[in-house]
Amino acid sequence: MKLHRAWIVAGVALVAIMGAAGFRATPGVMINPLRAEFGWSTGTISLAVSVNLLLYGLTAPFAAALMDRFGMRQVVTAALVLIAAGSGLTVWMSASWQLVALWGVLVGLGTGSMALVFAATLVNRWFARHQSLVMGVLTAGGATGQLVFLPLLASLAEEQSWRFASVAVAVAALAVVPLVWFLLRDTPEEIGLTALGADTPAVHERRPGAAGRALRTLREASRSRGFWYLMAGFFVCGASTNGLVGTHFIPAAHDHGMSEPAAAGLLAVIGVFDIAGTVFSGWLSDRVDPGRLLVAYYGLRGMSLLVLPQLFAASVEPTMLLFIVFYGLDWVATVPPTVALCQRLFGKDGSIVFGWVFASHMIGAAFASAVAGFLRDEHGSYDVAWYGAGVLCIAAAFVSANLRTRPPVRKSPVPA
Repeated sequence: MKLHRAWIVAGVALVAIMGAAGFRATPGVMINPLRAEFGWSTGTISLAVSVNLLLYGLTAPFAAALMDRFGMRQVVTAALVLIAAGSGLTVWMSASWQLVALWGVLVGLGTGSMALVFAATLVNRWFARHQSLVMGVLTAGGATGQLVFLPLLASLAEEQSWRFASVAVAVAALAVVPLVWFLLRDTPEEIGLTALGADTPAVHERRPGAAGRALRTLREASRSRGFWYLMAGFFVCGASTNGLVGTHFIPAAHDHGMSEPAAAGLLAVIGVFDIAGTVFSGWLSDRVDPGRLLVAYYGLRGMSLLVLPQLFAASVEPTMLLFIVFYGLDWVATVPPTVALCQRLFGKDGSIVFGWVFASHMIGAAFASAVAGFLRDEHGSYDVAWYGAGVLCIAAAFVSANLRTRPPVRKSPVPA
């Protein structure tokens, strides 16, 4: 049986998404080196990370519309160049505002253009079957890329300099450009194929006014309660993953005497188990009510965060490993059911709606990153941040219980 080109395109997207996620997560291993070299506070460095996360999220809905207008290949290529520029130029910075401008703005815009809306757009165009499963694989790749590169980057930052880590990111981003340009295609119809599982070719229109379309979609979606439930849940999802654990787990573990490479290695283990958890979640999302899955994911995540402060130690204890494995399985298991709900509730605009929902994810991440940094400066520990995130996750579980994949059926009045 001949391999459908959709799988090759998905493989290229997986490499790009893994790279983008790894590039975005690099500031997490730089907090302590930058603090040591420049004397910047944790809150100041966290501000740059927050700008990065905020733009990473807010770029997403516009990137989805830009991909409709100019094509995925052009947008992703431009994004990789932005990442390389933002990362490479940091080696000459000398003030905190430059960190905000380079890692916050340039890298945030670049990685935001390759965020999960890229995956959602690709899945919608290239796959008529296995959509949730493929979305689960691409989502897992993003989260895994964010975490598995951290031990290498942490070792470079500790043994050489944080500048070596920045240069490594810039070179890696440029290395992905040829792969994207020559192998990624915007639609199967562009090369005379149909989407995997489709019987007839689809019609894809290049629509002008990308920003206007993104804003119109937001206005229309905001009339639905389901949209706001999804936004609230994903806000908490971002706060409890990228914003808190992804950014502050390494310095929090360092506060308890653990080395940065060891803490980064634990995050890498999260990335490994995330693959299994997210792919399985994608499989489940094709078979189980996605709303019920979100209730389970958020509730279990919240309970695990409430016990995390008691697990930190100078060495890696079995209880911490148990937390890491569980958190890995749950890390972004929320994404496939959320994408499925966006598609079922909003149809052809589902990718752009997911872009806005994903924006709330990164707004939550930016919020948690900044607040946790200032709480660490104020109290000397991250305990309040961990407890607060646990409570928010449990609240998100209750909110998600209100999600329905279909509007309620209204019965016709019975004539008298």
